[in-house]
Amino acid sequence: MNDTASDPHAPAGRGLRIVLAASGGGHLRQLLDVEPAWAGHSATWVTEDTALSRSLAASRDVRHVAHVALGQGRLGAPLKMAARGLRNLVQSIAHVTSVRPDVVISTGAGSAFATLLWARLFGAHVIVIESFARFDHPSAFGRIAAPFAHERIIQSAALQPYWPDAKLFDPLRTLDGAPRPSKRPLLFATVGATLPFDRLVNMVAELKAQGGLPEDVLIQTGEGGARPDGVTCVETLPFETVRETLQAAEIVVCHGGTGSLVTALRAGCRVVAVPRRFALGEHYDDHQSEITHAFAAKGLIEIADTTDELAAAIARLRSRPAVCATTDHSALTAHLAGRMAELAARRQSPPRP
Repeated sequence: MNDTASDPHAPAGRGLRIVLAASGGGHLRQLLDVEPAWAGHSATWVTEDTALSRSLAASRDVRHVAHVALGQGRLGAPLKMAARGLRNLVQSIAHVTSVRPDVVISTGAGSAFATLLWARLFGAHVIVIESFARFDHPSAFGRIAAPFAHERIIQSAALQPYWPDAKLFDPLRTLDGAPRPSKRPLLFATVGATLPFDRLVNMVAELKAQGGLPEDVLIQTGEGGARPDGVTCVETLPFETVRETLQAAEIVVCHGGTGSLVTALRAGCRVVAVPRRFALGEHYDDHQSEITHAFAAKGLIEIADTTDELAAAIARLRSRPAVCATTDHSALTAHLAGRMAELAARRQSPPRP
């Protein structure tokens, strides 16, 4: 198969055929953070159909699969999980047989597993990067995918006992003294790329209605999410527009996804996180509580669960200097680039007699 002929985004020259498999929110952003690692190779992105993935499709080869997660069964939708799982399975094998990847790199989660499995069955070298969202214990995806991986990478030292042979790259960095972008009185609330989050949206709208937010308010609600009166609401925004908005926003209220948290902190925003709760049917588990408490323990964010807590959290943020932080993936990127070079050289080497 001539991959460069069928792929308009493929670079000149053969290189490796690489599939990047991830669900459509923070997992996808984590792959974007290390994108230079496969420069010079042919890359195909397999992910969910979200505003972020549609933005990427303008300049990259993006294939979509159905959203599926084990937690759908826990939330009382096992038939939906099964139907989407079957659809995802069929879509995944179509993408894998079309690309025939030499390497698949995945950060999870459920929607990426079938792509990873089919690629492994077709002889691809599998690299699993455990999500940055997992600080204390592996994700369900990590536990299921680990036996199929040739290489495992973790981003928290607490996970080393689970996978002693995994490579560790902890990316979180506080940017002390870093220049902060010029801000204006704007509060930007975002629910992330995949699921609506009406509780967060309504908390912000209620506080605005009570007079607790003198700033302009813009809320990204997610597709089909609540659109309360008195605030400006949009369902989705292109990724570049989100980044431009964060550069201007003084305050950000977001769900507990690492992508939203880190992007806001990188832009020097004062950040309040509202973690999605499994008990309220807002997510498939409580990993966002794990994420937000880890960030709060480092003094990077505030956490709120109610409108009153949101008001108090914003008051605390106003009373102290803003914190800038980022994820530095240079070491992981260099490691992956080296592995791609090694795998490419191994594939091109003539077989020994």
